[in-house]
Amino acid sequence: MYTFSKNLKTLSFVLMIIGVLGIGYGFFSAPKTTADVEKILTEQAHHGNGGHEVSAADHSVSEAAKAEHEKHLHHVLTQMQNKPWTALYVGCIFVMLVSLGILVFYAINYAASAGWSPVLFRVMEGLSAYLIPGSIIFLVILGASAAGANHLFIWMDPEVVAHDTLIQGKSGYLNIPFFFIRAIVYIGGWILYRMYVRKQSLALDATGDLVYHKKLFKASAGFLAFFIVTESMASWDWIMSIDTHWYSTLFGWYVFASFFVTAITTIAFTTLYLKSKGYMEFVNTSHIHDLAKFMFGLSIFWTYLWFSQFMLQWYSNIPEEVTYFIFRIQEYNLPFFGMLLLNFLLPLLLLINTDFKRLTWIVVMAGTCIIIGHYVDFFMMISPGTVGGSWFIGFAEIGSLLFFVGLFIYVGFTAISKAPLLAKNNPLIEESKHFHY
Repeated sequence: MYTFSKNLKTLSFVLMIIGVLGIGYGFFSAPKTTADVEKILTEQAHHGNGGHEVSAADHSVSEAAKAEHEKHLHHVLTQMQNKPWTALYVGCIFVMLVSLGILVFYAINYAASAGWSPVLFRVMEGLSAYLIPGSIIFLVILGASAAGANHLFIWMDPEVVAHDTLIQGKSGYLNIPFFFIRAIVYIGGWILYRMYVRKQSLALDATGDLVYHKKLFKASAGFLAFFIVTESMASWDWIMSIDTHWYSTLFGWYVFASFFVTAITTIAFTTLYLKSKGYMEFVNTSHIHDLAKFMFGLSIFWTYLWFSQFMLQWYSNIPEEVTYFIFRIQEYNLPFFGMLLLNFLLPLLLLINTDFKRLTWIVVMAGTCIIIGHYVDFFMMISPGTVGGSWFIGFAEIGSLLFFVGLFIYVGFTAISKAPLLAKNNPLIEESKHFHY
């Protein structure tokens, strides 16, 4: 049995405390009025224009120009007030979907009757426990959006919808009651599967009755069919609808590739950590090698989807599609292209050699690139539609990520400590223990 170490538990609490402070600072420092925004813009103009300040109070400016200026200030105020909410939202959805990806990898391996991976099942079961508290926090944030506490989803604002015929045309799908019904169905189905398989897995451990194994197999196959539909729809609802005028037919796959490769990286990191502490002696370098193969292959798969989405829309040059990328290239140039380095080029170079996939320090380096890179990917999918050009990665963004990572560590490792690290009565466990590639 694994014992949740005091040091790791302390680390998780420290991360959460620092995270709360960072998030709190983000909300505290956000401008409260248009006067605050004008002061910020004036300071930016002062630094950018060599001391020349632009004032809306200039008598030579027409009344129409003043009205337009006030409208602009109000728009920028909304974006700046969205910034801490965006930081909170990105951190929350990213870590929640990573835990979902871990659960999906568990289901894939069970449904495929994979012989190499059963020694890792308890790690996957434990880490996926975060899906429950993570989803609850996520639903609370969605509820705050629906209540008008933020403007992350412009289609939730009746005033915006009243003047936007495109959004009005999508109102049959994008309306708050139906939105929450779908969210509860998605999350409810995922959590029910996780609770069911955990219960059956422990029963298989206790009794050795293969009836439980068959139940796990059937449940995993059914869950994957449910997941492939609900994940795509969830990505439309929770991410793509932020840019309400834009759409992509492969967006669900793109989001899936991003959090799935991060999930497998998280499994690899947790396994390596447990081995370094003297646990999981039954895991060998071949298991790490296979996890690294998935990290390598899915990094290339993500890049294929990124390029397919970008190239086809850029080449077709349809205004409502290509604007999505033009804005990101102009306003988010560094993270837009930087994530290609982190998510594709570095994992490719580090993991392309077969022998490198067995080296802990190489896997950790590549995995660090993948985790940071895909956080940036989620930031890039969400932030431009909520804060526009008023972005930077600061205390709120880092704090949000630290808080949810700390909570993930606490919940995940607590769950891992509740059961033996080896699912001993799984019929494929001996094959897995002696797996060599």
